[in-house]
Amino acid sequence: MAAISLRKVEETAPALVSLYKSAGVSLTKHGLGGQRAAVYLVVDYSGSMKPYYKDGSVQALAERVLGLSAHLDDDGSVPLVFFSTDIDAVSAISLDQHQGRIDTIVAGLGHMGKTSYHLAMDAVIDHYLDSGSKDPALVVFQTDGDPINRPAAERYLCKAAKLPMFWQFIGFGDPGSKQFDFLRRLDELPVPQKRVVDNAGFFHAGSDPRKVSDAELYDRLVGEFPQWLAAARAKGIVT
Repeated sequence: MAAISLRKVEETAPALVSLYKSAGVSLTKHGLGGQRAAVYLVVDYSGSMKPYYKDGSVQALAERVLGLSAHLDDDGSVPLVFFSTDIDAVSAISLDQHQGRIDTIVAGLGHMGKTSYHLAMDAVIDHYLDSGSKDPALVVFQTDGDPINRPAAERYLCKAAKLPMFWQFIGFGDPGSKQFDFLRRLDELPVPQKRVVDNAGFFHAGSDPRKVSDAELYDRLVGEFPQWLAAARAKGIVT
């Protein structure tokens, strides 16, 4: 059973009903019906991301993640972390306040900097630990390029493997770009030499992420989550 009912979504966020339904299909397909999880969205606010804010790609992703979260978490809200060289903002998008939410937040932000994954990862870890959640976390981490500090990003991912958190990275941009080579390597870090379990996935949403169908996006967002849950339970990371 979904954490938030279809009726409540219809009442509070009618524009998201189709996303909610599509997310439900993917979750059921992957054996995640009734699963509970704290859902996070981390978005890249580096200078090269400007076109994706302008064309609505980031807003669209936020709404899609919110539609997914309604099945997994009953608070009707997804914490948002905006990052570039540093943490630019920690906010949220909710069922009753989702339209134009990204533009509203970004309007209050300053300069778009460089790309520093590990600070955003640290912010999410702190938020999750401080929340006291007993459910595992699904972190959707969007970026369009390479981090300025690769060793730190790898170190944080390996440390986070001991926590009940799964990191689903999603790339915006040319799938053939060398900018994503590091994320491919991060996705494939060996277990158990580097991390206790495989706690990350990665896929490309292409140069126009809005063209990825809802069904495909949801399949990619949750496709590796069941395998991680099983591995994390076996290690006592998820109870």
